[in-house]
Amino acid sequence: MEPLAAERQFFKALLEADGPELDRVLADDFLLIDVLSGSEFQKPTLIAAVASCQVKFEKIDVLESRVRRYPGIAIVTGRTQMRGRFRESPFSANSRYAHVYIEQQGLWRLVTAQGTPITS
Repeated sequence: MEPLAAERQFFKALLEADGPELDRVLADDFLLIDVLSGSEFQKPTLIAAVASCQVKFEKIDVLESRVRRYPGIAIVTGRTQMRGRFRESPFSANSRYAHVYIEQQGLWRLVTAQGTPITS
């Protein structure tokens, strides 16, 4: 699987609240820096929140994405528009993001994700 295919799988797993697929795509030491709060979330926390629908993504539109590859590493940068709910509170975000993938045993796994809000 190529890095952009892994990227599509990640976003699809978020939309479908697919915990097992997130577990497969995310590296064991995965770290998310949240686009809305700047908080850090590790793999188990993100999977639990998504699989239980505590965080529910209703829409994730990837408006652009680019990949830069290095031996065993791929950096995907792009722009998204997303909408969903955190518990009962709706959220929406337009953001730029950077995702870092590493190749492990023939699979591209996401190790770090950071979003930055686009405010204008």
